[in-house]
Amino acid sequence: MSQKIPATVITGFLGAGKTSLIRNLIENANGKKLALIINEFGDLGVDGDVLKGCGNENCTEEDIVELANGCICCTVADDFLPTIQQLLDRDDKPDHIIVETSGLALPKPLVKAFGWPEVRTQVTVDGVVTVIDGPAYQDGLFAADPAAVQEQREQDENLDHDSPLEELFEDQLNCADMIILNKADLLDDASIEAATNTLKNRIKPSVKMVKTSHGQIDARVLLGLEAAAEDDLDTRPSVHDDADDHEHDDFDSFVLEMAEVPSPAELIKKLEAAIAAEGILRIKGFVAVAGKEMRLVLQGVGNRIQHYFDRDWEDGETRATRLVIIGEHDMDQAAVTGIIKG
Repeated sequence: MSQKIPATVITGFLGAGKTSLIRNLIENANGKKLALIINEFGDLGVDGDVLKGCGNENCTEEDIVELANGCICCTVADDFLPTIQQLLDRDDKPDHIIVETSGLALPKPLVKAFGWPEVRTQVTVDGVVTVIDGPAYQDGLFAADPAAVQEQREQDENLDHDSPLEELFEDQLNCADMIILNKADLLDDASIEAATNTLKNRIKPSVKMVKTSHGQIDARVLLGLEAAAEDDLDTRPSVHDDADDHEHDDFDSFVLEMAEVPSPAELIKKLEAAIAAEGILRIKGFVAVAGKEMRLVLQGVGNRIQHYFDRDWEDGETRATRLVIIGEHDMDQAAVTGIIKG
């Protein structure tokens, strides 16, 4: 174990706070040299660009690799394994590898990939960390009894009776060595206790659970779990164990490009209207605000939209607004575009 480079797989549903968690980890790595593999869903490398903006010597731009060719669990051989090999071939090997999966990725196929002969002699999965959006969970986005939710759906002919989101959430819980209940600052004590109790009933007793706000966690807590997850697959059941792979036809994404916006408030008002009308799951990207020299980072899940200025626009960089919009497969992209640009 001590001869291998540890790798931490960070998974979680859309907007749970994985990127915030990793950014905080970079800034508080206690001297560890980190390498990041970021798996985007969509055509715009938002998460990678946000992390590259940290400017930390423990994790430079050269240490951040983005995989934008689809869900990482579906492109293991083509993308993930060559990327790992490139990191291992470097003279300045990282002390720890962090893999951020997209919100749609199944963690177990990725963990299996670390068991491949060319990888397992040099890298071990230190732990699988699942990040949960505390308020979303509290709102019943993922119920404690998925069977009851499915039964309720089947009784309503107007609802989609398939439940890929619930199955994905179950897989992320079942594969985890640590659960991060994020955005705890948005919950009261009773809600936190209720969420913690229901989650404990859904995970193995050995799985650790930590409450965080804004993804702030000590690196000594997150790293060094020593789970060797690639050798422990039998205790990580998946509802997709009998399937060769999984489909992402239930989701669509597109990039919406615009010029400068008059103000963040005006843009958010339009985004909220689009979310309400078209059932958008996730929005993330960068915004150019008229009269502002700094770039605005925007992240939204459900009807909760957060934004902050991260850095000045660089010389030669096009001041433009670019947003990745992720929604269900029947999302009307033209309608979404019309509402936001209108």
